[in-house]
Amino acid sequence: MSTADAATARNATLRRYIFGHAALALGVLLVATAKLPGPAGALWLAVGMLALYTVAGLAPVQLRLRSQGVQFAWGEAAVIIGLVVLPPSTMIWAAALGRLAAELIGRRPADKLTLNVAKQVVAVTAAATLSYLVAGTRVDPFSVRGAVALVAATGVYALFAALSVSIAIALANGTRLRLMPLHRVELIAISGNIAIAFLILAVLRFDPRLLFAIPPMIVFLRLAYAYRLRTHTEREAWQRLAAATDRFSEVDLAQVLGTAVTGAAELFGADEVEVLVRLGTEPDGLVRGDAQGVSWAGPAADAPATGEAETIETPLGGTDADAGPGELRLRFAGTVRLSDSERYALRTFAAALGTALRNAYAYAEAQRRAARHAYDAAHDPLTGLANRRYLLDVGEQVLSERPARGTQAMVLIDLDHFKEVNDTLGHSAGDEVLTAIGRRLATAAGADDIVVRLGGDEFAVLFVALPAPALAVHRARQMLATLDPPIEVDGIRITVGGSAGVALAPVQGGVGELLRRTDVAMYQAKREGSRLAEYVRQRDTADVGRLALGGELRAALHGNQFALRYLPIVELNSGRISAAEALARWEHPYRGEMAPRQFLTAIERSDLLPEFTELVLDTALEAAYQWAEAGHPIGVAVNLSPRSLLDPDFLRVVQRRVTASGVPPEQLTLELTETRNLSRLDVVDETLRGLRELGVRIALDDFGTGSSSLGMLARVPVDELKIDRSFVAGLVTSPEPAAVVRAAIDLGRSLDLSVVAEGVESQRQRALLFELGCPCGSGYLFSRPVTDARIGELLAAETPLAPPMSADAQVIRIPPGRLTRSNRHRL
Repeated sequence: MSTADAATARNATLRRYIFGHAALALGVLLVATAKLPGPAGALWLAVGMLALYTVAGLAPVQLRLRSQGVQFAWGEAAVIIGLVVLPPSTMIWAAALGRLAAELIGRRPADKLTLNVAKQVVAVTAAATLSYLVAGTRVDPFSVRGAVALVAATGVYALFAALSVSIAIALANGTRLRLMPLHRVELIAISGNIAIAFLILAVLRFDPRLLFAIPPMIVFLRLAYAYRLRTHTEREAWQRLAAATDRFSEVDLAQVLGTAVTGAAELFGADEVEVLVRLGTEPDGLVRGDAQGVSWAGPAADAPATGEAETIETPLGGTDADAGPGELRLRFAGTVRLSDSERYALRTFAAALGTALRNAYAYAEAQRRAARHAYDAAHDPLTGLANRRYLLDVGEQVLSERPARGTQAMVLIDLDHFKEVNDTLGHSAGDEVLTAIGRRLATAAGADDIVVRLGGDEFAVLFVALPAPALAVHRARQMLATLDPPIEVDGIRITVGGSAGVALAPVQGGVGELLRRTDVAMYQAKREGSRLAEYVRQRDTADVGRLALGGELRAALHGNQFALRYLPIVELNSGRISAAEALARWEHPYRGEMAPRQFLTAIERSDLLPEFTELVLDTALEAAYQWAEAGHPIGVAVNLSPRSLLDPDFLRVVQRRVTASGVPPEQLTLELTETRNLSRLDVVDETLRGLRELGVRIALDDFGTGSSSLGMLARVPVDELKIDRSFVAGLVTSPEPAAVVRAAIDLGRSLDLSVVAEGVESQRQRALLFELGCPCGSGYLFSRPVTDARIGELLAAETPLAPPMSADAQVIRIPPGRLTRSNRHRL
């Protein structure tokens, strides 16, 4: 139903109510004339009261509710005076005729005239009846019974008048019944009317000469009453405005528009509200509704037509509706004129709504862009399939959930001879082929399966929930079969083959490991010339290699495949060798020379660590003995596995090997990398103290990177700090590494410890380390790891491995017999 139709229906109902009310008033008037006491007293009193009722009806306080005007007059004062000076029936006729005269003088419309006169008759009759029943015909206003009767009659009068008006307003606006008046100001006004009436009665009884002061007082009270009522109404309107605009903090555009429609209808009493929205490049939108909710939301061009109605339009966020985000329209069933404060509130509301719409639209656009970017980041732009990133993220989640029923598997498909398509027909043809294959795979995959283009000509399908593991190969064959039908590109039919590998999800390990296994199986299929291969762990060369490495360790130890290389430790000032660090190498028969990082983990996990440690100690001590015999008693450093410190026999092994080698214990340095797992074990501390008592030097390797290096320094007396190469590498370019190096050097100096910088690779690093007070260093600037024989040759040549830092730098050789703990060079 349109606004006009609804208004027509409400007006018809209102007219029926007015007619019924008039009929009731006429009946009440006739009954009251017959039953209540009739005319008595002076005629001038009846005429005076008629005039008083007329004046009271001519000076009401106006209040607008929607398109209806509500009046608050001085009826209560006139009723009290009339009940005292006139008999009940005379007073009723005076009130009816007085209100009729006021309505005629005010040129009220016929429906309002009829309603107001009928309301007056019914309310006054009710009041007169109550007063008569309580106090009789002659009411003494200054007696208890009379005062009670008058106040009660006034309350009945106000109640009947408010009820009559409330019913009429509810019918006119199509809203629920709300009793008028409801404001505290109106209650105060009624009390003021009662007080004025008693004041006039008091003047009439005690000194009629004071009546001349009553009119100015009434005028003043009327103005004060109107001001209070208007102020209260405006304050309440601003509070409602603030509450309505506060609800604009939502970032959802639909919620903001819905809040605007209902809020404007409630705030301005509109019968209907429309918000025309112009945002971005989208067609104009329209939201329509009332205080009960939204009745239409969609394109403005498709909105249902509305009938004629009083419309007040206000641009949103500016003076030009075309330049702003839209327009706010208030529609009223009748003629309405907004006050200045209401117009200002309307502009404020519209401006806040415009800002809220812009913010909501900007948020929605940002959300759309973010969603688009997230989609683009997780999908292949050519085929629209998920990409590797999506597979790693979502696939990891799928594998972590491990549904109770079902198996996960993956097939990886690599297209055969796809490069020939690009080379022959061009990349655009290749793109068409990839797009077609992507569509086929997506069609053949299950609803929950994830189809991925990994890149280039590789595709993968993650089967999320297979009923049985045996179905993995079957589903992989189905995927591979989608490549068989020819693909037509520019009139040329192209057949693209492929090789595939399929693997079940591992019990441990994520989607990365699953992808690696499918890759292993796929290359196995290519090597064997088959289209599909299933992953078999025993044929995984990566796993087999690690297993084979562990199995070859024992043979390598017994077959002398392990050798040592020595990295010279050099005095930074002179450039001469002061010690050497032993580094293990595995000279594998067919893998070549292997660095420690490739096999030490396998050794530590085996039972061969003690045997390997003894081999390294024996070899390093033998080299140190040979250098000393040649007149160059330099120290040798051996890296020690932290697990060796847990061996209760380790201390006795070191003692035996040192004694057997003939090398003084102080020429052996054991380098230990601190770990959190070993830093608090008593057995470790006991072993380290035993080594110190034996005379073996302890060096803390990779100092500054361990989890509790400072804690170990506080518990175990070490002899040397080795600054990690990561700090030396950043020494020239960043202040933070320089600060760490300086702190390590200062700490070593304060604790009387040797300090060695690892990884010195440039002259600039060497110079900075020397300036910071670091005495020794090692790195490729001086030499790469070499054999023990080469170290002997370098020592014999007595040639610096780098030019001296100063002209007077020299090395003073101390005879081996005089090498003591107090005067030897600390490594």
